[in-house]
Amino acid sequence: MSKKIIAYSLVSFVTFIITLSISGEASRSNLSSLITANSSMNQEQLMKKIIDITKKNYVEPVEEDKLYYSAYDGMLRSLDPHSGFLNPDDFTEMNVQTSGEFGGVGIEITMDQGLLKVVSPIDDTPAYQAGMKPADYITMIDGESVRDLNINQAVQKIRGPKGSAVKLTVIRKGEAEPLIFTLIRDTIRIVSVKSRQIVDDIAYFRITSFSKNTTINLADQYQEIVGKMSKGLKGIVLDLRNNPGGLLDQAIGVSELFLDGGVIVSTKGRNNNSEEIFNAAAGDISQDLPIVVLINQGSASASEIVAGALQDHKRAVIMGIKSFGKGSVQTVIPLGTNLGMRITTSKYYTPSGNSIQAKGIIPDIEVEQTNIKIKDKEYISEANLKGHLEVKKDTEAAINNQEKLNQLYEEDYQLARAVDLLHAISVLKK
Repeated sequence: MSKKIIAYSLVSFVTFIITLSISGEASRSNLSSLITANSSMNQEQLMKKIIDITKKNYVEPVEEDKLYYSAYDGMLRSLDPHSGFLNPDDFTEMNVQTSGEFGGVGIEITMDQGLLKVVSPIDDTPAYQAGMKPADYITMIDGESVRDLNINQAVQKIRGPKGSAVKLTVIRKGEAEPLIFTLIRDTIRIVSVKSRQIVDDIAYFRITSFSKNTTINLADQYQEIVGKMSKGLKGIVLDLRNNPGGLLDQAIGVSELFLDGGVIVSTKGRNNNSEEIFNAAAGDISQDLPIVVLINQGSASASEIVAGALQDHKRAVIMGIKSFGKGSVQTVIPLGTNLGMRITTSKYYTPSGNSIQAKGIIPDIEVEQTNIKIKDKEYISEANLKGHLEVKKDTEAAINNQEKLNQLYEEDYQLARAVDLLHAISVLKK
């Protein structure tokens, strides 16, 4: 090949490749004829032509279906990080995700600038126990770059049989070097609601995700805790930290448990008639008890719907740090029996009309998570005096509660602040 032709091919690289694939050699004459021929092609014909050329001339054999699937997925992925094409494997994976049990490491991820961004680790999973955090960026899976992967392909590589290992390379803000996590996959079972009595008069409910039975489970556990409490319930902590979201109807159901009517959320698409408004029925399960909702950067989608609804209705104090900001609605459209597409069709809006998308929920009281140590101090008081009168049982209970709260401050600073606030509200109400 002459130097003159080589120089030309570098200037017009794409056209050179197409010509070379067809004729086997590059020349000015067939370049011109190809350009002329292609100029009359419509977009569908051009797509078919590119697929045919690639299938015949790519360095290794490639299936035609794979080429078309990749083209469809690239088209949809160019719109936003949450749209995409579902090939047969992806379609199966979607059903696995909604089943509530799968083999993996327990992280919710999204795409951000070509990398995998951790939305949140799921409680009590290998990723959570190893110390992975929201806003971690996964750059490599088992030593291979994630740059060319879509979200479904990445999920499939991270998931696998229980007992097998996967190595994730992570970059984290504040860390000078990448972090390496070698995780042993386990069976991930999603338990969407956990509850306990923190102190004698405060109930704690943690929602890890919004799956098909979340609302029912929360209502049942609420009644169970109220039935066991020896003293009257004074407040509720609803913990939505590191909750990546889930089903819209469950976010609506959870919000409705604590509202006595009014708008919960609305969705708006591109068309004027596409708006949907979801309202709460009358009946607050807690009868207007004070609520603190905890959120952080791992709270996304359905979590933000609940937090936004309770915040706008002045039904709860939102505490923590700004949420993730995933305020778009994806619709899955089946394309035959084992194919589909996921496309963003609308955005979420809080009752006051604020968009969640890329903004998130701003807490009423911003509280960063931190580690503190409560120092033991000895105070001289009546209780130190020999022969002092015995304290009442309710005083003993108060001392025990303070000890529990001190321990909570060391274990979970944000949660301890929420309990303190609920106690303060209770005092003011009296």
